[in-house]
Amino acid sequence: MAGRAGWAELSEAEAAPVVAPEAPPRAAPRAGEGVRRVSPLWSLGLLRSELTVTLRRWRTLALLGVLAAVPVLVGIAVKIETGDGPAGGRRGGGGEGPAFMAQITNNGLFLVFTALAATLPFFLPMAVGVVAGDAVAGEANSGTLRYLLVAPAGRTRLLLAKYATAVTFCLLATLVVAVSALAVGALLFPLGDLTTISGTRISFADGLGRALLIVLAVTASLLGVAALGVFVSTLTDSGIAAMATTVGLLITVQILDQIPQLHVIQPYLFSHYWLSFADLVRDPVHWEELRKNLGLQAVYVAVFGSAAWARFTTKDVTA
Repeated sequence: MAGRAGWAELSEAEAAPVVAPEAPPRAAPRAGEGVRRVSPLWSLGLLRSELTVTLRRWRTLALLGVLAAVPVLVGIAVKIETGDGPAGGRRGGGGEGPAFMAQITNNGLFLVFTALAATLPFFLPMAVGVVAGDAVAGEANSGTLRYLLVAPAGRTRLLLAKYATAVTFCLLATLVVAVSALAVGALLFPLGDLTTISGTRISFADGLGRALLIVLAVTASLLGVAALGVFVSTLTDSGIAAMATTVGLLITVQILDQIPQLHVIQPYLFSHYWLSFADLVRDPVHWEELRKNLGLQAVYVAVFGSAAWARFTTKDVTA
């Protein structure tokens, strides 16, 4: 009995340190120290890594190639249709696209405006939707999201890096269309002073400046789609499902924006003011719809960005 009592006392003495370990008090400071060590340079490195991975994907390169080909096809089609005939061919009137098209043979710079007007309703937002939709869901699908979260950046910084990558792609895709259109326009048509939609003439340098402003305006028009895509990407672990859902929502919104009976809700759809960039080719520039477009995109970025953050920061990551 005495032996058993001694063994029991020895067992209790040996078990005491195991029951009350010192690990829990150390856990919280360790996490806090990890967050405090993150530097802006590390965040820039994360963004650079995300951009490198995105731009090296064959899917991304294929999307940029398709976007670059659209101005080539439009320019060749206009050249074949008009030949050496009068400017405008058989087109004219009604709508910004045809108005730009009618001026291409007079000035190749108008091919930039026409190509952007042709790609903005579908091709550009579709490409952005594919990249943004794959931002988080693609990592989860490939099993790398869990390893990214081990890094000291945290979920918020990672999500911001993903969205910044999508925004950068918006600018890059728009520039690809504009540069391709400018090159084709210079090869197939004359360049020089151009006539604005208002009928006044401005210098070629002024026209190039307005083309740059249009590139920025089109990029800003895609920010809402990018935020929507990143949000959808946080809802699923399937990259294909996120991309398909984002593109499907894009098509649905475009259809709703074309139904006259829905005119009450149309000013609140992210695509409603996309073609307002045409007002930059007026003299003087009309800023009202451009401001409405920027304000609307800011609302979509705020709403879907907040929703993506709330979802991603509370999501159980198992892949």
